[in-house]
Amino acid sequence: MQDTTMLVPPWLEELLTSSFFTICRTHGDAARSECNMFCLDCGGDAFCFYCRSSRHKDHQVIQIRRSSYHDVVRVSEIQKVLDISGVQTYVINSARVLFLNERPQPKAGIKGVPHICEICSRGLLDPFRFCSLGCKLVGIKRNGGANFTLEARNEEGNGNGRREGMLTSSTTRRVTMGEEELREGSQQDMYPDTPPPPPSSTTRRRKGIPHRAPFGT
Repeated sequence: MQDTTMLVPPWLEELLTSSFFTICRTHGDAARSECNMFCLDCGGDAFCFYCRSSRHKDHQVIQIRRSSYHDVVRVSEIQKVLDISGVQTYVINSARVLFLNERPQPKAGIKGVPHICEICSRGLLDPFRFCSLGCKLVGIKRNGGANFTLEARNEEGNGNGRREGMLTSSTTRRVTMGEEELREGSQQDMYPDTPPPPPSSTTRRRKGIPHRAPFGT
């Protein structure tokens, strides 16, 4: 097995195994108390908006979001600290994101799909190698041939990595219109707080008994 020390940042595995969107024990009564942030300098557990202001003010922090109950991160944030080449990206709510970990899928869901993840065999929209950061990590540990460090990518040349990281307009259309799971995700908020109240009942008012004008005498 290849030594992955130089290929994987020390904080990545903690990020992928952290539990997000729990309620902060310290700021549980506050409005933004969901633990949806992770510090690249400190590692450890996820924390909320108020913990960032008090404990991680000058640190490298990324925010985790959700789509269809799965954790995602914006490409614009993660690509500054991680080589994401080879990982499928999606456009959800007008933001380009990628998934942190493998997502469950039906076994019959990969039939007729031209591209699949090398690790979990999930169907992909484009010729990427992995469906998520977690699967790329498994691929590095198992086979090598990829890395997460920006330094290594710069040494190899970023031409291919840039092409793999970008999402074509045709893919954007398929995410929005073609794949059911992501279509559902694009219609919901990426910050799932309290669900909206159910629509009010629209019962019809019963018409009153018509009253005719009295006959003239």
